[in-house]
Amino acid sequence: MFWAIQGMAAELSTGVIVMDQIRKSGKPFSMLVTQNQATFLKKAKGTIEFSCDQQDLVAQSFAKALSTHEGVRFWMNATGKDASGTIVSEFKFEWSIKEKS
Repeated sequence: MFWAIQGMAAELSTGVIVMDQIRKSGKPFSMLVTQNQATFLKKAKGTIEFSCDQQDLVAQSFAKALSTHEGVRFWMNATGKDASGTIVSEFKFEWSIKEKS
């Protein structure tokens, strides 16, 4: 499976957490991926599911951005697993968030 497909799915698994936190904040925010890294451990075949469980990190980052009115950067991890549960790839995304004025 081409790496770009995995990258988009991995980014989405982190980005939806950021978007959900924007919604919860009730404030307008900008969000942007500023860096990313990827490691491919096994050939991806079939359906690959990406997951990220860093809601607490995102909530803390938004709290900091809201209290300081400054931009905040933080890294999030996404893991891709095949149907057997084998990890096929790991992605890291550095997100930048800032409350719009």
